[in-house]
Amino acid sequence: MNRRLKKLLLNWRIILLIIFLVGSLTTLYLRPLTYGIDIAGGVAIVAQTQHPVDTKTMQLVVDSLQRRLNTLGLRDIQVEAQGNQIVLVKVANVSTPEAANQIKQVIESQGVFYMEFDGVIFGTGKDIVYVGPYQIKPDNSWSVPFRISKAAAEKFAQLAKGKPGWPVDMFLDPPANSLLVVPKGIYDLMNSTQFNAQAPDAPVLLWRIHKALNITTVVYTNQSAAELKKLASGKQVVLVDVGGEDLVNALKALNVSATYIAKPQGVSDYQFVKQVLGLYGPYALGQELANGQPQQDVQISGQAPDRLTAEEEAKTVYTVLKSGSLPVKLNVIGMQFISPKLGENFKQQALLAGLGALIMVFILVYLHYRNLKIAIPVASTSLFEVIIILGFAALIRWNLDLPSIAGIVAAIGTGVDQQIVITDELLGGERSSRITRRGSSLRRIGRAFFIIFASAATTIAAMSFLLVYFVGTLKGFAVTTIIGVLIGIFITRPAYAEIAKYLIGEE
Repeated sequence: MNRRLKKLLLNWRIILLIIFLVGSLTTLYLRPLTYGIDIAGGVAIVAQTQHPVDTKTMQLVVDSLQRRLNTLGLRDIQVEAQGNQIVLVKVANVSTPEAANQIKQVIESQGVFYMEFDGVIFGTGKDIVYVGPYQIKPDNSWSVPFRISKAAAEKFAQLAKGKPGWPVDMFLDPPANSLLVVPKGIYDLMNSTQFNAQAPDAPVLLWRIHKALNITTVVYTNQSAAELKKLASGKQVVLVDVGGEDLVNALKALNVSATYIAKPQGVSDYQFVKQVLGLYGPYALGQELANGQPQQDVQISGQAPDRLTAEEEAKTVYTVLKSGSLPVKLNVIGMQFISPKLGENFKQQALLAGLGALIMVFILVYLHYRNLKIAIPVASTSLFEVIIILGFAALIRWNLDLPSIAGIVAAIGTGVDQQIVITDELLGGERSSRITRRGSSLRRIGRAFFIIFASAATTIAAMSFLLVYFVGTLKGFAVTTIIGVLIGIFITRPAYAEIAKYLIGEE
């Protein structure tokens, strides 16, 4: 290995490119790409508020709807506000009218909110009179003040007297009056003190939901549909990551209302239980609320490891408290199914288009420079850029839709243009003396990157405008374009400049 090649391979820009490339390939292997409904198939539902609302209220509606739909065990849900009256809900992998109608019912319903203590419902969404803005302190502690009705305050005071540290549970759209069929591990977890806040002697979650919400929980031991119907005794059956859709269909054939909720990948059993039940908390009862005196003004507080987490936790509690009494109702005005077979064709066409684009880039660059040592690196760098973008999308679980793929193509086109700028700047000094070339190399590279950064800045500014003001299908296009541009200017473009200097003969 000659000195110049060794120096190239040890260059930090090349090492950075290799690290991101290997990391992206590993991520794609461990976490396959997820796709939007225009590729994976699903249903798109358009809902309209009864009257125009302000931005803050619309965001509250979006956040609340996202959380409520998550309790159905659905995956790949996108809830987007469009203007001050339209909400677009996209759910991938929904292909039946029954499943779509279930989503429609959730969207059009106002939301059922319960506050429970010691197995007793002491308040509902109607008892929440006011929810104040959440507060974050410098030590990353947070609090959400709210006011409950006088009747709820008096009932809570009687229940809570002398029980500091006991769990206060809040439920949003729980599966009330149901038979919960769960794996043995989840049953044992619900029957343990893991959901008891700071009071190991308090009743376990299994008992609390049975007494308060009439939810009976049983372990799945391969019971038949007929056996579960007998156990349900007229209740709806919720299969929690057991039985699958076949058992749901068998139950429906017996005229039993049944739902299957699959456990999302990477979610702990503890979080999964909370998702299934629509549970927020449990929150430990404060000493000041355990004195038996009714207090209408109360608050939920917590401590987080950092400010971002504190913001997320406080916003979650704020949204849940407001969800029980949303200020505006939604009506579904449109619904459209998208076949997954169509998406399969889109994926194949996108792959062929990508390969075709790379081949055309190689051919055109070669015809322009008549030099394989330039054409191959330009096309290869474009390929590396695609891999890194896809790896990043897989890492953050970004659903790739057709606009997202168009954004990747746009980022690649910008990248090729910028690589040509770098190449032309380097070739501009090829005929000058070696001493002059060595002295002007940094200046010419600097001039090229000035053009590149200026171009990138204008692209990011334009895409940011789309990201903020046009959150529909253009959002995917804007996000992938911005990611592609950032990856290009900070990772692939600097690495290409070093490779080009080596191949052209610059020191």
